[in-house]
Amino acid sequence: MPSEQLVDLSRLQFAVTAMYHFLFVPLTLGMTWILVIMESAWVMTGKTIYQDMTRFWGKLFGINFALGVTTGITMEFQFGTNWAYYSHYVGDIFGAPLAIEGLMAFFLESTFIGLFFFGWDRLSRRQHLLVTLLMAVGTNLSALWILIANGWMQNPVGAEFSYVTMRMEMVDFWAVLFNPDAQAKFVHTVSAGYTTGAMFVLAISAFYLLRGRDVEFAKKSFRIAAAFGFASICSVIVLGDESGYTVGEAQQTKLAAMEAMWETEPAPAPFNLVAIPNEAEMKNDFAIEIPWVMGLIGTRSLDKQIPGIREIREKNRARIVSGIDAVTALDALRRNPDDAAMQAEFEEHKADLGFGLLLKKYTADVRQATPEMIEKAVADTVPRVAPMFWTFRLMVLFGFLMLALFGAALWYSVKGCFAERRWLLRWALWMLPLPWLSCELGWFVAEYGRQPWTIYGVLPTHLSVSTLEVGSLYGSLAGFVGFYTLLLVVEMYLMIRFAKQGPGSLGTGRYANEIAHA
Repeated sequence: MPSEQLVDLSRLQFAVTAMYHFLFVPLTLGMTWILVIMESAWVMTGKTIYQDMTRFWGKLFGINFALGVTTGITMEFQFGTNWAYYSHYVGDIFGAPLAIEGLMAFFLESTFIGLFFFGWDRLSRRQHLLVTLLMAVGTNLSALWILIANGWMQNPVGAEFSYVTMRMEMVDFWAVLFNPDAQAKFVHTVSAGYTTGAMFVLAISAFYLLRGRDVEFAKKSFRIAAAFGFASICSVIVLGDESGYTVGEAQQTKLAAMEAMWETEPAPAPFNLVAIPNEAEMKNDFAIEIPWVMGLIGTRSLDKQIPGIREIREKNRARIVSGIDAVTALDALRRNPDDAAMQAEFEEHKADLGFGLLLKKYTADVRQATPEMIEKAVADTVPRVAPMFWTFRLMVLFGFLMLALFGAALWYSVKGCFAERRWLLRWALWMLPLPWLSCELGWFVAEYGRQPWTIYGVLPTHLSVSTLEVGSLYGSLAGFVGFYTLLLVVEMYLMIRFAKQGPGSLGTGRYANEIAHA
């Protein structure tokens, strides 16, 4: 069995690389569609200022994309280096969407990004607009396949365990593709990316307006960002509600932890607006509840109950006991795959195999598991409540703050007086980090809330890691942190440098006459 330190370091390394990578991804997702909007305005109006807007914001997009690719490639390598047994156990399913992403989406995205930057003088306006559109489609397709893979980890449909190969095998590709959890995660994640791109453009445009420079350029950019951002943040909130519903369907443990629901409440369950979770006594020392809201979000009904943590733990205890029989039968089938009695025994308990494997953390032979070990495994099935509860609420708070900002920005844009509202411009500038913080918090909720599983209900995290030396993990972790921090500093330096230069960094004053006649 791998040591707890090895598992924790492997998790920490993947978390660090994932969090760093996702500093670049949302901006890439959002900026592509803003570039499509700006270039469409150029093609439709013929005004050169819109072309300059596309080229300028495209330059910042390009810097971010290059560093996003650099940080993303190493993440996929970790599945083979740090999570070898995970790759062996579920690689037939998990590897398929990642392979499709690389062969289809990433190559499409990369090809058209190259044409976007080098095709300005070689393509007609409409041809270049088509390139920009296909670049945006490729970027979103890339996110789709990655989130299909992640969605399967959260809700492993379309696959079954085979005692012949001792691996998970795909039995229904379409179930994997149209996994409700994956689809909800995709639309929620890309909407968050669109919000990030809009906030980026809005904040930098506000900076120009506060400085009284590149005013017409900044005004047009601000208007586009305000409208696109308002639509995007509304989508984030609405689709976040849908994502909460899918979590309630597939991962009731995660939902209960997010809401600090210790007891099964009468339907429809209330929503804990604020609470102080007491995990030792499995209760909330203080809570402010909003009646009915959690029941409506989690079940879309007035009469369906959401199980609390106590009830979930009781169900998981029964599944762990059943899982002992599954593991025992599987061990027998390894020795004699033709044993019909063990085949029947395994089929009866196969659904609980993953829960039986949780005991491997405490004993090599699950048949020797003591009641104390079973209780420890039961406790492991629920992630720590306080981090889940407060992280989720902080993310939601940031979302509504951005809704207020984009709402105000759109309102004053329609009225045509946003440039005179210096408080609004300062607000936009100070709110710049919020979408990134929200995205990171959202991924924390999604991934930490899945613990103790790498594949929910199927493969425990402690069984997924490679056989590595702890010292090598410390070294690679330090290397990743140092290298990724350097990349982040480089990006911020380049972004700030070119943002401060403004449209002048294009090396042209072509839009000057356009400003004069706008």
